[in-house]
Amino acid sequence: MDVALFILVVLVFVALSGALVRLVRVPLPVLQIAIGAALAWPAKGLHVEIDPELFLLVFIPPLLFGDAFAAPKRELIGLRGPILDLAIGLVFFTIVGFGYALHWLVPSIPLVVAFALAAVLSPTDAVAVSSIVDRNVVPSRLMHILEGESLLNDASGLVMFRFAVAAALTGSFSLAGASLGFLYAVAAGILAGVVALFIAAKALQLLNRIGGVPAEAQVLVMILLPFVAYLGAEHVGASGILAAVTAGLLTGASGMYRYLGVSARMQTLSLWATLTFVFNGALFILLGLQLPDIIRKVPPELSSRHWLIEPVATVLILTLCLIGLRFLWIWIGDIAQAIAARLGKREVEPFGFRVRLAGSVAGVRGAITLAGILSLPLALQDGSPFPARDVVIFLAAGVIICSLVIASFALPRIARGLVQPGEDPAAAEERRARVGAANAAIARIESIANEAGEGEAVEARLAVADSIVAGYRRRIAASDEADEARAEAREAGRLELELRAAGIEAERSALRAMFRSQEINDHTMRALFSEITLTEALLKQRRDRK
Repeated sequence: MDVALFILVVLVFVALSGALVRLVRVPLPVLQIAIGAALAWPAKGLHVEIDPELFLLVFIPPLLFGDAFAAPKRELIGLRGPILDLAIGLVFFTIVGFGYALHWLVPSIPLVVAFALAAVLSPTDAVAVSSIVDRNVVPSRLMHILEGESLLNDASGLVMFRFAVAAALTGSFSLAGASLGFLYAVAAGILAGVVALFIAAKALQLLNRIGGVPAEAQVLVMILLPFVAYLGAEHVGASGILAAVTAGLLTGASGMYRYLGVSARMQTLSLWATLTFVFNGALFILLGLQLPDIIRKVPPELSSRHWLIEPVATVLILTLCLIGLRFLWIWIGDIAQAIAARLGKREVEPFGFRVRLAGSVAGVRGAITLAGILSLPLALQDGSPFPARDVVIFLAAGVIICSLVIASFALPRIARGLVQPGEDPAAAEERRARVGAANAAIARIESIANEAGEGEAVEARLAVADSIVAGYRRRIAASDEADEARAEAREAGRLELELRAAGIEAERSALRAMFRSQEINDHTMRALFSEITLTEALLKQRRDRK
């Protein structure tokens, strides 16, 4: 009962945070962390012990799968160079640079443990970045790079974290063994994601052949996919995170969605959007719940000079060190890319100073770091306590909070003005696609309407075709590049949406009245309400895009 009550409380405050964020001027992750800390701060407040393995299994696969599925694949492929540079190269650079800096700053932390903390701090959280700053403020190229980096560096960072912890436990480290282990974890993780995707596609194909299967059964297959990929990879000692990401990236290209019915597709997309919001909110609230205990237990190694100033200064210095390492790596990569482009006699778009700084500050840490650091073993193989465990847990939690706070205040100011005013390239591409699709639809409808035939049926077909084609022509006019034509079409479209919205509201009121008077039962009302809701959602989407 306690567990069920705890889950309900967390869900209630996730929903509450979605409303409060509209009233307070702080990013949603920061607000949710504050809510979690407020719930846990009193002595009799909420307290929970996180099982890191269970934490990773429940939250990480669906979140990473959803992010990978929604990521723009064309842009990620086009930017694969800088993405891999950050997701792999920067991870190793961070482990070495931050590890030595931490060992120098806090000598009580053994070097191998410092490397472990550096490895678990290397994964970034693009979800937190998108919550902190509007996508229209950050250049799309930089945002795509950050998204791609966060999808891949979770795997590389945690794999290296495991090697560092193993070295601390055994007291030995083999570079060749670690390199082979890393390659195996990556290759086997990718393969596990592909195998899980193949199994899910075959399951959906079988359900589709059976026929009459409820849409909920098909949706369940899609929900289980990231967990199957994650557990399959972990079972063979590979990267479960990379398996879930691979499955998400390849789901759209696999063609498995053609086996889903219309209802199942809508339910899947809606459910993923809800799960993403709930899981992200729960993650940050859980992080906030850990803070009071971590803060109350400031390790003596960090408070020998002052109980407050020294630990805060240490966390701030380490966070700035991470930002500095990112900035240096991005700057070096920019120079290397420019040299390679010059040698290859091709053009390249270099990052400016402010874009490099924005990319550096945007490297905030999140749930992966928390789950990883809490998975540190309590003791070594000889039974002695794991060295500096409390210290690195405190520092990891402090860096997560500090990176979020710095990004919350600095990133919107750094990014302001980076995006030049004018039509967004993505919006222009969407407009061209709408025009092309509408022209194709008009041609097909006119071809069908002009097929041979006589009588009233042909006249009715032509009348209906003219009505449908008129709607497509209004859509083309609304996308016309001529400002005057677009303005007229947009005004007509706005009036149409208003009238349709008024009609929908009248339908809804009439159905409620018929239900209250018992002219229809609740089953009929729900069925008609579902149709009305779908139409209303489509109208709202059109209205938001105008």
